[in-house]
Amino acid sequence: MSKTILVTGTSTGFGKLTTITLAKEGYNVVAAMRDIKGKNAAIAAELDAIPNIDVVDMDVTDTDSVNSAIAETLAKHGKIDVLVNNAGVAGFGLFEATSIENMKSIFEVNVFGPIRTYQAVLPSMRAKKAGLIIDISSVVGIFSGPFTVAYNMSKFGLEALTEGLRHEVKGYGIETASVLPGPFPTEIGGKNGFGPDKQNIIEDYGADAQKAFEGFGAAMGAKMEEYKTDAQEVADAVLKLVKMEDGTRPYQTVVNRVGKNVEQEFVDKRLPVKKQWMENIGWGAY
Repeated sequence: MSKTILVTGTSTGFGKLTTITLAKEGYNVVAAMRDIKGKNAAIAAELDAIPNIDVVDMDVTDTDSVNSAIAETLAKHGKIDVLVNNAGVAGFGLFEATSIENMKSIFEVNVFGPIRTYQAVLPSMRAKKAGLIIDISSVVGIFSGPFTVAYNMSKFGLEALTEGLRHEVKGYGIETASVLPGPFPTEIGGKNGFGPDKQNIIEDYGADAQKAFEGFGAAMGAKMEEYKTDAQEVADAVLKLVKMEDGTRPYQTVVNRVGKNVEQEFVDKRLPVKKQWMENIGWGAY
């Protein structure tokens, strides 16, 4: 029987590509996105017309919406073998000039969104003692850079969720893993609705800070062009994880040719240190 895979945030970018990629491989894919009868009606219809794809309405910032979408999926398919937490938002610019309200909005999607989907899907996975949850994180979830601080914090939080929960659920046959993309030319880069909103602070920082911010963006853009980064690379990484045998999947998969593999080296070298730390404080059994 083919696996049933639910992917969140499928209207654009990594989510849409991942949905199509998995469906083409014969998996039953549930494409979750918000407002499928409104602003996302066209893309919902596009995906729904592809074999092996069902579209379900889900707003990851709304607990009732998440629970309803998971329940609808379980009622139709009887199971969710894999959950891919992809829905995300960004915020670019000066940290001090960004209100706590805007930062909360980032966390609402990037951290509490996955928390909601985890809590909705785990009961069914525990019942059948099998499951895989893949979180689409970011390389700024392990290294924090300037002008994306609130976004970075949210991805650090997501990494903590993926890593910590892994130990709690592995005894129930459930695996968690994260995919950490670098910079890619997706729609999220053009959305800055949760960026700086304190104009007086922006003005206080002055032209030099604005120039540095613009340089930061230009540098990322130049690297994406230099390396011809393609968001399909992330979808392919998710597919590879899905296909792997249980118990053989890496905890963290970096997808960032721009970084020249230093991030993957970092997370791989960190694993034995984490194991030793767990043993030192008495948590080795986990």
